[in-house]
Formats: sequence, C-alpha cells, structure tokens
Amino acid sequence: MPPTRHRAAVLTVSDLGSRGERVDTAGPAVASLLAGAGFEVAEQVLLPDEPEQIAALLRRWADEGAIALAVTTGGTGLAPRDRTPEATLAVLDYRVPGMEEAMRTASIAVVPTAMLSRAVCGVRGRTLIVNLPGSERGARENLSILLPVLEHACSSLRGDAEESASTHGRIQGQP
Repeated sequence: MPPTRHRAAVLTVSDLGSRGERVDTAGPAVASLLAGAGFEVAEQVLLPDEPEQIAALLRRWADEGAIALAVTTGGTGLAPRDRTPEATLAVLDYRVPGMEEAMRTASIAVVPTAMLSRAVCGVRGRTLIVNLPGSERGARENLSILLPVLEHACSSLRGDAEESASTHGRIQGQP
C-alpha cells in the first residue's frame, strides 16, 4: 500500500440511507478504494438529498483546510431530489471538466445510462471535490477512472511543488 499523503472525506447522499431504510455500500466502497490508494479517510458522512446540508458540509471540509479530497456518492442523476451537483456547484471556485468528461466517457462504454450523469468535479480553496454515482458499482468504476490522477491533483492544490513536478513528468510520459 502506498504511504498516506492526503486526507480525504466521503459523503453519501441518500434520502433512504439517511432514514435507515437502505444500507449504504457505495460510501464504504469509496473509502476503501481511497485508503488503498494511500489516502487517509478522515470522515464518512451520510446525508439526505438536501442541497443546503450537502453544500454546508462541503464548505466545512474545504474551508477548514484539512481535507484535500472530498468525494460524494449519490444524487447525480435525473430524479427530482438529485441535487448533489447543484450543491457542489454552489461551493466551487472552479470546475475540473476533464475529470467529469473522463468519468462519463468511460462509463458510457459500460452502461449507456451513464450519459445521464450530472456529476461535477471542481476545486474549493485547496480541496478537490468529486461527485460519483450513488450505486456501489458506479461509484467504484468512476473513482477507479480518477485514481491515477488524484494524488497529483491533491499535491498540486496543496502546493507540494516537488511532488507535483515529478508526478506531472510521469503523467506526461517523461522520466
């Protein structure tokens, strides 16, 4: 296992889960994947599909400065209460569209309904915020697409110039 470098937090957005009517498997799966990639998962939270609560938690995680990566799972589809992207957009300083595009492009090859995903990725302060689907399978598949760049993204945001430069060289195919 790689050494732990950055702290992450995982938010599951689910009305049913928050009421205890469904067991959350996506959030723990995401936390496990992140831990396996060397992230310290500092917090896992389950909230209902309430944009104000989602935005408040994302703001807290980013503004306190200890969380380098905030990952949400759930609330990214077309259902009337799916509002995770709107809550996320309300707190972002800017988006990272390449991550969004990569997830949708890879996912569409697996399941055509992935084109309905409204997941967004972006930055608030020095925290990367990533929306994933609510199903365990979808969350795993989409996070796996991003894992190769997450360490570099967090290092860049955190100002770790040496790590960022060496990782950037590897990403670009340089020694």
